[in-house]
Amino acid sequence: MDFTLPPALEDYRTRVRAFVSQEILPIEADRANWDEHENIAEAPLALLRAKAKAAGLWALQMPRELGGQGLPFVGLAACYEEMNRSIFGPVCFNAAAPDDGNMRVLNQVGTDAQKKRWLMPIINGDVRSAFAMTEPHPGGGSDPSMIRTKAERKGDRWVITGHKWFITGADAAQHFILMARTSDDPRKGLTAFLFDRDQPGWRIERRIPIMGPEEHGGHCELIFDGLEVADENVLMGVGDGLKVTQIRLGPARLTHCMRWTGLAKRSLEIAGDYVKERRSFGTTLAEHEGVQWLLGEAAMQIEIARLLTMRAAAELDRGHFARKEVSMAKVQVAETLGKAVDTAIQLCGARGYSRDTVLEWIYRYARQARLVDGASEVHKMVLSRAYLQEGDGFWDWS
Repeated sequence: MDFTLPPALEDYRTRVRAFVSQEILPIEADRANWDEHENIAEAPLALLRAKAKAAGLWALQMPRELGGQGLPFVGLAACYEEMNRSIFGPVCFNAAAPDDGNMRVLNQVGTDAQKKRWLMPIINGDVRSAFAMTEPHPGGGSDPSMIRTKAERKGDRWVITGHKWFITGADAAQHFILMARTSDDPRKGLTAFLFDRDQPGWRIERRIPIMGPEEHGGHCELIFDGLEVADENVLMGVGDGLKVTQIRLGPARLTHCMRWTGLAKRSLEIAGDYVKERRSFGTTLAEHEGVQWLLGEAAMQIEIARLLTMRAAAELDRGHFARKEVSMAKVQVAETLGKAVDTAIQLCGARGYSRDTVLEWIYRYARQARLVDGASEVHKMVLSRAYLQEGDGFWDWS
């Protein structure tokens, strides 16, 4: 079993790593480049995005004929990990959520006309996008069958009413994918609609304050009170909304994992540099056995997380849904990210708790990992069902 990257993918990985080191980390280090929501400000972001395009590192996940680089999931796993060595990395390469997942599903199931209208502006970096699915109770969250937002047919239009919340990126998005109910059929009752920010019939009720730093556009509550969408802006077909969510969310969960392993490694990198330098009781902290236990455990858990992520990526590249593999990676990486940054803060002491490093940023950000795109408990339910169905086949090597 060979985990060596093919030369072409290794070349991309090393170039992404060098770009992060030489271009992004110096920008990150100067807080004047941060916006009020603790993300990279628009002016330095635009500069870095232009450089990433010039370097041939733009939109690695998209086909070459659409302006991307056409990398397989295995290559993306290696490159996305390197991107998120910086807290600002993925967005500079057009690889950040939710645009990453939205581009992928639009490319996979959109018509040629939909790709031209809705996808290409996101690939080009001209607009941002959002995926509007989650609703307040008693609406849908991890269980999309509970979605209550309705789309009703009126003439040649669909008229949408409902309520969404925690919609990532909505405050900065121009293009939206919206999940709404078009019938009571348990399997064919949902439909995915495309709409533009400038259309009437909806509004952002509020940008919801959160514990951690925010993605561009925050996490918003949306009200739909008569949004009209034409048939040409139905994604796939009427009643295919559940398929759209399945096609989008599986790979999107895994790309989260790819990025989070980069943050976990960055956390340990900061701690490792500090304990090799800081002296206590006559030796460096790195020479203390207790410190070694903490570092060794965190490093091992990160490697387990990386291997599970790469296994799931390889399954996706083989054309499989990889539900089991993605769920295992999602649980492991989410928990590992929290453990890695917590360990790093402990080893760095007051310096880690301060804002002299980005550890406190990563710590606050990391807590969402066990919630977004399915809580860890939901993924463990998926794994339990798979085991009960497969028995010993759960561990099959094929």
